[in-house]
Amino acid sequence: MNLPFSYPERPFVRIIMDAAINGDITVYSTEDDKFSNPLTPEEVASQGASVDTVITFDPETYEEKIQIVRNEVNLEDVKRFRLKEIWFFDEESATMKVRILGIAPLLEVKDNQGNFIREQPMFWVYYPSIREILAREKTFNYGNDAAPNTWEDIMEMRFFSSYIYKESNVRDERIQDYMSGIDQLLEADKIKREIFNFEHDLWSY
Repeated sequence: MNLPFSYPERPFVRIIMDAAINGDITVYSTEDDKFSNPLTPEEVASQGASVDTVITFDPETYEEKIQIVRNEVNLEDVKRFRLKEIWFFDEESATMKVRILGIAPLLEVKDNQGNFIREQPMFWVYYPSIREILAREKTFNYGNDAAPNTWEDIMEMRFFSSYIYKESNVRDERIQDYMSGIDQLLEADKIKREIFNFEHDLWSY
């Protein structure tokens, strides 16, 4: 279900990175998820990049030279995203609705041997600021190549698979801070049921 996010013609993370580097949108630091510290396009471009020192030899004089090589981030290492959402009860339609507030690409951090260590959020994007750009970007549509979806369609229809990793709480903790193992998934499912039950209990039969 989430394969369109890695659509090779125009990956989702590439759309976000290009918009941020070109200055079309403002992205924010991951120090918190409140969109409080904006990043410059230069800071975004350096996200995940590394610098190596390489020793080379001049083919004529055989002199040893030291070169600084910049390794750009490999966007294929971004395989997941975090979404910040707000759920609310709409009195006009008497239903629960959801609005996406932010998107954060998660970059896989690896050691020198290429072994996975952890996932690291790169930056936060305020979703309303990029919504117009996503509405112009096409993505793969299962079963109908003649009418591709836009990324805004995907987000507004919530056509993706996900799980809950945090809800608003007084200690600002994530589920992994107080649960471990499979209990994290069970707690996420419990939060999802609470949202459903809240809407269900507002009706009378």
